Amino acid sequence: MRTDDAAASITDLIHLERVEENLYRGACHPGAPLRAFGGQVAAQALVAAGTTVAPDRLVHSLHGYFIRAGRTDRPIVYEVDRTRDGGSFTTRRVVAIQDGVAIFSLSASFHRPEESPEHQAAMPRTPGPEGLPETWEADGGREAPAVFGTVLESRCATSAYTGLPDIGQGPRQELWVRARGTLADSPLLHACVLTYISDIRLALTATLPHLDGPEFPPVVSLDHALWFHRPFRADEWLLFAMESPSHASARGLTRGQFFSRDGSLVASVVQEGLFRKPAHPTDRSAPSQ
Repeated sequence: MRTDDAAASITDLIHLERVEENLYRGACHPGAPLRAFGGQVAAQALVAAGTTVAPDRLVHSLHGYFIRAGRTDRPIVYEVDRTRDGGSFTTRRVVAIQDGVAIFSLSASFHRPEESPEHQAAMPRTPGPEGLPETWEADGGREAPAVFGTVLESRCATSAYTGLPDIGQGPRQELWVRARGTLADSPLLHACVLTYISDIRLALTATLPHLDGPEFPPVVSLDHALWFHRPFRADEWLLFAMESPSHASARGLTRGQFFSRDGSLVASVVQEGLFRKPAHPTDRSAPSQ
């Protein structure tokens, strides 16, 4: 197993050990004090699912639910259910297990690419990554894990929050991001890396209108859905455009789009997070779900 201390690249962080047929084991670094980073758990679950799928079928969507906070001092076992192998679609379900209980569940669908008409949303008019500041600074009063800067390069494309945008879509933020180094030519690998990236800063978009008020509670991801639209490379610059259309009842909804440098919309993500203060002021672990 790999840990964040041994990680030389993002591929180390999503590496899994095969234990038995349909069973894999991995380790996670902290995303917040005392709990695993959800994007890494989701990426490892997709690695496990994709390993059991024919290479001519590419992942086009995944839907995950975070059931319990994962620990960083215990391995996580991923159990794959080979749900269906159809004529052009393949479906897999994965349960991530730690200490005998499920902490995360994933459904993923894989599709043999087909020719069809196309359309897409326009890419935001955003400056390129050249000359923009590094992104890895404190988020909501908590430092981003050091491993992010080790394996990912990111440039902040938006300045400090200044109010709701005129377009009425809720608070927004944008950043350029890519994996450091060169990744192997594997569509599954690039999809798994993007799954890891898609959980970085996304939920925090829901906190932007409230930064001037009382300290916002930490976020716990409830669910995470990702759709892959077009081919891309995660080791080339991608613009991650995020927005939060709603926050109510301690739950914030956020969504994002990934664009390549040529303006192609390559993936979309939606996530709901729970923003609830811990039961005890000294408890820095995940709030109870």
